[in-house]
Amino acid sequence: MTDQTQRLWLMRHGEAGPGRPDEQRTLTPHGEQEVAKVADWLAARYTAQGWPTPRLLASPFRRAQQSAARLAQALAVPVETLPLITPDDPPEAVVEWLLEQADAPLILVSHMPLVGALTETLVEGRTARGMGFPTAGLVELTAPVWASGCAQLQRFVHPGQLT
Repeated sequence: MTDQTQRLWLMRHGEAGPGRPDEQRTLTPHGEQEVAKVADWLAARYTAQGWPTPRLLASPFRRAQQSAARLAQALAVPVETLPLITPDDPPEAVVEWLLEQADAPLILVSHMPLVGALTETLVEGRTARGMGFPTAGLVELTAPVWASGCAQLQRFVHPGQLT
């Protein structure tokens, strides 16, 4: 990977319980465990690779904020709220936002269908159906620029793979 390559992690929040309004749904105990597994795995990866400190951004929805808080604890970084990554926001708006960001690695904690559609937009250049994400699923993307069809999927992990 060259110095011009940027890194982006996209994570779906952990399992959430039912409820209304949707914005206030909270993680279940299982969802908290899912997020903890992924957070610990990602923190170990950052330590092992010696990567620069990431910016961590989350949807304003409660379950995403809870998931991001656990990641923040593991990575020792603050959580920023990004209003444009709620479930039904258009991936194109996120791509435009990404283009304006500095080269720091980014971690976005969001929801389906946005994380699937955004991944497909960045990698494939289309949003026909979007990639499926289990709860607490995480993808690592790299790209020279965050534009439609310019990213490479480096890895996809989910809590069921992690011990």
